[in-house]
Amino acid sequence: MTTDLAAAAADQLHAGDRGTYCEIGPDRASVQGLWSSCLCALGLARTDESRAWTEIETLFAHQWPDGMVPHLVFHGGPERMGAEAGLWDSGRAVPTSGLSQSPLAGLVLRHLFETATDRAAAEARLRALLPRVSAWHRWFQRARDPRGEGLVAILHPCESARPWSQDWAVALDRLPQAPPPPLHLVSPARPPPDPRRLALIAQYRDLHWDTDLLHDAAPFRLVDPGTNAVLIRSAMDLADLAERLGEPGIAAENRALALRGLNALERLWSEDQGGYLVWDRVRGARQDPVSIGGLLPVLCAIPAPRIRRIAATLAGQGARGGGETAGLAETWLLAGSLARAGETALAADLARAALAAIRPGVPGPADAAPPRWPSAAAAAMVLELLALGQG
Repeated sequence: MTTDLAAAAADQLHAGDRGTYCEIGPDRASVQGLWSSCLCALGLARTDESRAWTEIETLFAHQWPDGMVPHLVFHGGPERMGAEAGLWDSGRAVPTSGLSQSPLAGLVLRHLFETATDRAAAEARLRALLPRVSAWHRWFQRARDPRGEGLVAILHPCESARPWSQDWAVALDRLPQAPPPPLHLVSPARPPPDPRRLALIAQYRDLHWDTDLLHDAAPFRLVDPGTNAVLIRSAMDLADLAERLGEPGIAAENRALALRGLNALERLWSEDQGGYLVWDRVRGARQDPVSIGGLLPVLCAIPAPRIRRIAATLAGQGARGGGETAGLAETWLLAGSLARAGETALAADLARAALAAIRPGVPGPADAAPPRWPSAAAAAMVLELLALGQG
């Protein structure tokens, strides 16, 4: 079964490959997603190291001048944007969104570099990407933490890479009622878009995606511990890589970012709930309960007692939190981090449980057709979880 699952996942990953990027999903032709590409690169590296590097390079080829990396790139141009034509109006030659997403690239680049068989080629490609990723981290500090509190805010649910988490419900509910979405934005292949989420995009678009204005103008400003954990971990990984390649400036800048974030993250810890809580910058208050995002700080160098407490939380309830079940990517991040912390049995259990819960997206009995998942990125995560589950 494991062999069949791995073969099916590899087939689906490559089915989404367009040569220089993987499509975000079968219903979004020619669209590259930020998190999707980072995850796909991990899967692609198993069979083609060069192609994995290309995935990240394509993503950063569309980095904005201010350092922001958009969470969506529309490679087909306006004529292929379909329902999203005119939604973003970001003014880029190749259309992109105007929002970013949890910065996973530093973590992924470290994996690609450390597993490379052609170390010279990997070093050359990493050296070209280091300043780009560092500029993105700098953008997060400036644009999403303008007062230097040490933690960044997300301005839209999609920036968390967990857009449907219940963590965003309270902040969304207090937004003014918005009119129903235009018919051209309604696709039978996806859930109807939330008018409040579209209204946020429209508000930011009307500000011309001006980094100096968006944060303070945003009615949705949430400090998500999961997003911050990813940034802290990627900054630490980038710092380590920069030191190896003789780039002390990049190393020092990213290590300082990570240390500030780690110190600030402690303000969100809840011993009673066994995790980190969201901070609502609009209300000036922490938000219950702990969700999957509140467990993701096991990714970074939090104190050992915190890791043990989160491990106990996960051992007791599985990869769940705040009514939210971890997706394949979140499970991979949690399980991999726990394995590095010595919680190898729990890590393998989480990976196996996630794989056992997979429901093939095809009709009929499971043996009637190869298993399929919503995207190439999900297929890549199946490959990573299979490796962890065998640990």
